[in-house]
Amino acid sequence: MPRLDRNGDTSVSIEFEGVAISAFEGDSVAAALLSNGYRNFRDTPVNGASRGAFCMMGVCFDCLVEINGIGNIQACMTEVRAGMHIRRQRGARDIHAQDGSL
Repeated sequence: MPRLDRNGDTSVSIEFEGVAISAFEGDSVAAALLSNGYRNFRDTPVNGASRGAFCMMGVCFDCLVEINGIGNIQACMTEVRAGMHIRRQRGARDIHAQDGSL
């Protein structure tokens, strides 16, 4: 998917599924993943079907990912930050979250 030329944007490095990719500060995580060719952001807990960005405005929750060890984060509503470690969310989030919250 080609990106519109936006002079002055700062390129940062993030990681998706252990692979370093380039993104632009200020873009959503979903936009960064899509522009790098990734379409599958999560697997549903019911039957394991693949899901990705759909509405790009925080309504559908199909773009849930795990960022820096915390699950259930909407990729379309989260700004890219340098050094993010992003993983596909596989099934439902573990209720015993690493950050101590439910």
